[in-house]
Amino acid sequence: MVASLYNCSCTSSLLLHQKFPSKCYNARKSISISNSSSKSEASNLIMRSVNTDVDVEVGEKLYLGMDFGTSGARYALINKAGEIHAEGKREYPLYMSEDRVDWVKSWRATLFCLLEDIPVSLRPFVASISIDGTSATTMIVDRETGESLCRPFLYNESCPEALATVKEVAPLNHTVCSGSSTLCKLVSWWRSTCAAERPPTSAVLLHQADWLLSLLHGTIGVSDYNNALKVGYDPEVESYPRWLLAQPYSSVLPRVQAPGTTIGYMQENIRTCYGFGKDCVICTGTTDSIAAFLAARADRPGKAVTSLGSTLAIKLLSTTRVEDARFGVYSHRLDDKWLVGGASNTGGAVLRKIFTDEQLQELSKRINPAQASPLDYYPLVGIGERFPSADPNMEPRLQPRPENDADYLHGILESIAHIEAKGYTLLKELGATPVDEVFTAGGGSRNEKWIAIRERVLGLPVSRALHTEAAYGAALLAIKGAAGQL
Repeated sequence: MVASLYNCSCTSSLLLHQKFPSKCYNARKSISISNSSSKSEASNLIMRSVNTDVDVEVGEKLYLGMDFGTSGARYALINKAGEIHAEGKREYPLYMSEDRVDWVKSWRATLFCLLEDIPVSLRPFVASISIDGTSATTMIVDRETGESLCRPFLYNESCPEALATVKEVAPLNHTVCSGSSTLCKLVSWWRSTCAAERPPTSAVLLHQADWLLSLLHGTIGVSDYNNALKVGYDPEVESYPRWLLAQPYSSVLPRVQAPGTTIGYMQENIRTCYGFGKDCVICTGTTDSIAAFLAARADRPGKAVTSLGSTLAIKLLSTTRVEDARFGVYSHRLDDKWLVGGASNTGGAVLRKIFTDEQLQELSKRINPAQASPLDYYPLVGIGERFPSADPNMEPRLQPRPENDADYLHGILESIAHIEAKGYTLLKELGATPVDEVFTAGGGSRNEKWIAIRERVLGLPVSRALHTEAAYGAALLAIKGAAGQL
């Protein structure tokens, strides 16, 4: 249990050292939205938006979802009918430890800043909470204290030195047979720890969402079968396979439950500090791309969701399970169906590296989406691709650059669309239900010219999902946790 790590003697100057930031609110106070952090942190810890237009009826329950993406975190607070009562966003504060970002401190601070951003008058109505996080972002923590035993392995990190070891024990072309899989990260940590010292017996693997949720409910070592897929968990039989349990590092594996399963109540000291109700429960989470799929309400086989955030992730609802690590293809369980797909390293992060938000808006206006671009790129921020080709050595291709910036943007957007199309074609070839409609989520869903380009390239109807934020999907999971169904 981690309850002893928390206290509410909170002042904003202690934000970097406390387990949650520091203002304790009385739930009877009027709504106030303010930054809890110092002015020097304000540029990173700024709340982007709040919507409280929907009145809360007497006795109505609300459900909180939080999305921890690649560059920031969001929350959505909804009622059982799906109406949004409040929503907001925080950018991650880039706390540094030696020469690298201290993501543990950053994620922890952001979590409690989001709780602080929720309107005070709505907090007592929150019945359940769920969180989604980036897939395969891996943490090794102490089972007793929850403290991280090493730096996190981020979602897009590859551990090629562990891949041969994993391939020796896993079935051919299994999901874990990729350098960026959670299991490769676990093996990499295990080998480096064994070389230096004896691995701690209290170590447990958690994913980003698991760890963040544990800060709220206090039980360390619980995951969900969406996040646990890439460590080798089999959601079809709801257990770890024998070949994995036979490994010496199997003692580090977490206990796995279905997404949206109630774990326990919010820890009392956190609840009283922030003004949540006594019956507020914390539920298992999921990955960010699955939460985005849930938000889009694509509820029939053949419907797909492309998440255009910092990276590109596609999810197709299929009656058939498809797995092939050669192409970075895997299937997540969704009740009695399967979410088949993969995640590419291409996406919005490439665009933001080249253009400002203002440039993207202005240059997009000058693009004719009905006209194909002659430029052929493979837009990546760095070396390595996960899907539709699992190639850790793939290099970015963003040349030649035309003189006209609008033409350059057009070429990049169209090249990303071709990668998306290749992904859906591959899924069909591997046996998944053919895609017949694509919904779009993530920041890229706001670019109408890009949607038109993708519709032409894919040859399918493409539209922006009614709800495009993964935080909304996490809130739907919270409903499931409280009521037993979505």
